[in-house]
Amino acid sequence: MDQTTTISITEARKRLFQIAKDVQTPGRSYTLTENGKSKVILISFEEYDSLKETIEVLTEFPDLKKDMEETERAIKT
Repeated sequence: MDQTTTISITEARKRLFQIAKDVQTPGRSYTLTENGKSKVILISFEEYDSLKETIEVLTEFPDLKKDMEETERAIKT
């Protein structure tokens, strides 16, 4: 289950090492705010790398969902 904690940048500065440890748990992230407005999302490097890879695949294969559905239909027949 994804869990995001929202805290101020000032509070994050005080708790940086604990936050760095917390985001290593899959689905765990922090939203950092400044003057009540969201400014930064902190996630693990592994999750960031996975998101980058997903974006690259979707960019390379823009019709991926349609292609997969066609492949599934072909396999069934």
